[in-house]
Amino acid sequence: MEAAGGGGGAAGGIALHDFSGQLGEQRVHFHAMRLRDSLFLWVGAAPALASLAVAMCSPRDSIPVAASLLGDPSDTASSCLAQRLASKTKKQIFVSYNLQNTDSNFTLLIENRIKEEMTAFPEKF
Repeated sequence: MEAAGGGGGAAGGIALHDFSGQLGEQRVHFHAMRLRDSLFLWVGAAPALASLAVAMCSPRDSIPVAASLLGDPSDTASSCLAQRLASKTKKQIFVSYNLQNTDSNFTLLIENRIKEEMTAFPEKF
């Protein structure tokens, strides 16, 4: 797995970070946009915005609340990833997961690649 060059600094409180990885047979690209109190994360192999979900922690529940904002609501890849990342970061997380492969083992590889990047570049997330 390799990190591609990340984008800009904290201009206006927004930090952009692009990276990619070879996960199994597929090259996956990631685009992270850190906002003041939230994170937008795009995951895909080709430019598309087919789904969008949001998740955030709730003081009344140990599991973050998630909602599908765009795309097929029966496709839970975006919302599940957003929930797991919200739980880890305690931030509001927007996720757009744009890959055909939604197998749980593959999405675990996706999540692990994101966590690697979060550990290496915490200021970008």
